[in-house]
Amino acid sequence: MKVVFFHRKRYLGVHSIEIVFSQVRKHLSSDIVPVYKELRFISQGFFKRLYISIQAAFNQGDINHITGDINFISFFLVSRKTILTIHDVGYMNHKSKLMRFFLLWFWIRLPIRKCAIITTVSNATKLEVMRFVEVDPNRIKVIHDPISEEFSHIPKKFNKEKPNILQLGTKENKNLIMLIRALKGISCNLQIIGTLSERQVAELKENEITYEANSELTDEEIRIKYSQCDIVSFVSTYEGFGMPIVEANAIGRVVVTSNILSMPEVGADAAHFVDPFDVESIRTGIIRVINDDHYRDKLIANGFVNRNRFDPRSIAKQYSEIYKALVDHRKMR
Repeated sequence: MKVVFFHRKRYLGVHSIEIVFSQVRKHLSSDIVPVYKELRFISQGFFKRLYISIQAAFNQGDINHITGDINFISFFLVSRKTILTIHDVGYMNHKSKLMRFFLLWFWIRLPIRKCAIITTVSNATKLEVMRFVEVDPNRIKVIHDPISEEFSHIPKKFNKEKPNILQLGTKENKNLIMLIRALKGISCNLQIIGTLSERQVAELKENEITYEANSELTDEEIRIKYSQCDIVSFVSTYEGFGMPIVEANAIGRVVVTSNILSMPEVGADAAHFVDPFDVESIRTGIIRVINDDHYRDKLIANGFVNRNRFDPRSIAKQYSEIYKALVDHRKMR
């Protein structure tokens, strides 16, 4: 059975989907032949999107798997053998009403009608999708993202006097400004991965936060940042999944994350949850994991167990079963 994984064109700083499915392909059952197909152009403009859709049409397999972000190519693929993975629908928060209408139809409603099976990376994302389209819930399968096998336990003594707090991402949904305000007066070093805006820099100075910001890091450099930190902060206002929670669990670092959407689903009992819209809630959470040794150690221990839910072998097995079921269903028709 040949399964073609259709991927968007890679571009700088955006590669989370690629990492997810590289892990899946490594562990598929032996009777599945995975084919990686990166489309030629970045999804921008009508003609480039038309070109990559036609390119996809001429590269189909026994199963076509649209791995995300290019949902519209489903219009050119054979419906009964096509699977679409939806990672999130954060784009439906776009400020433009016209753009939201366009995305609703060409990224959600029409692709879902055109594909045999939909997968989402969390139950929270499944519920969000079902807000925007009427669909049989049984057609949407929840399969979590797998963690990279490169993440493993790296012991480190917790620095209570001045902990290193790792913040992953600087986009608006990453909620950096609320975190900065919550850290005012707390002795810490804030390590930021991402490019800072003028407003974020101003907030850091105003709240007198000791910080370091790095962007365009390699995967290995990011893992080093995890190993050097004491706390991972992930107090986002929107996430379809939340892989940094699991990565922190695997490394052996305590996590403070949001109590909304997918994050409680991913973090389970292995993270401290806060209200991302409440500075005092974030502040209280950070202080607790710094001061309460027993609580912090319990969260870290739970994290090693939680990480196992996202083992790539288990995730690949779930995808293998879906591919085979879809092929068997076609043979029976």
